[in-house]
Amino acid sequence: MICRLLHFGPKWTESGKIAINFSILYGPSVFKLSLLWIFNSFDKDVHDSSYVEPPLLGLQNFQDGAYAEDLANFHERSHADDWFGTDIMDIRVGWTKNLCSSRDLPSCSVLDIGTGSGRLLQQLAKQGFSDLTGIDYSESAIELARSLAIGDGFEHINFLVDDVLESKLERRFELVMDEGTLDAIGLHPDGPVKRMMYWQSVDSLVSRGGILVITSCSRTKDELVQEVENFNQRKLGAVGSGSEGLPASEAAVFSYLDHVQSYPSVDSSCITTVALLHK
Repeated sequence: MICRLLHFGPKWTESGKIAINFSILYGPSVFKLSLLWIFNSFDKDVHDSSYVEPPLLGLQNFQDGAYAEDLANFHERSHADDWFGTDIMDIRVGWTKNLCSSRDLPSCSVLDIGTGSGRLLQQLAKQGFSDLTGIDYSESAIELARSLAIGDGFEHINFLVDDVLESKLERRFELVMDEGTLDAIGLHPDGPVKRMMYWQSVDSLVSRGGILVITSCSRTKDELVQEVENFNQRKLGAVGSGSEGLPASEAAVFSYLDHVQSYPSVDSSCITTVALLHK
């Protein structure tokens, strides 16, 4: 599924090609490169040094470069672009707070997977959450998130360099947030395998009775629910065969809890946010 465009700014480059600047959903870099890929598909004989195959967007060195640019922008302007718009984030944060209405927010542990700029954790802090941790495998992203948090008075937010697929975290969290990380993993050349690794990892990061909130612009609600159900079946099958030494009734699985009905500022087919309960 391809997200629709809200606005763009085309301009001619010195080489006579069209460059497009985007500022929504996945940020300027991703959408600019995606559109260059579309343009170049019509002109395979012309070499363009800015052309990047879409699967490269799922690689760590690309993400490091993107966040290094954001970090440079922050040092220059004390500002960093958000990958999702603020209106969308506000809706999701308010909706997430309602999901946790029966919990004590200050003591509710929160993990943001692929935290990027860390802006989501700042917004959750404003809603009363205080036990906040953000991880990202990009050192540039973590440096950026820390700088922004300190500058905005959120020194208590904990940011760590950590790869969710090989996480070194030794604790579980009551609320785990994913804002596009599963999408990025799916862009990796080994995407299907990496996605299975993702589900195995988040299974060990979400506490029993905890909530996993995934925001995606490459999967519909039904597709995400089906993907987690496939994971449930694989896990239950492994437990049933005795490979983990536990009865199937004790296997940790996810179940659908709720989803954001729509984001008013965009076509509802563009962005999906789903909450899953960890049993």
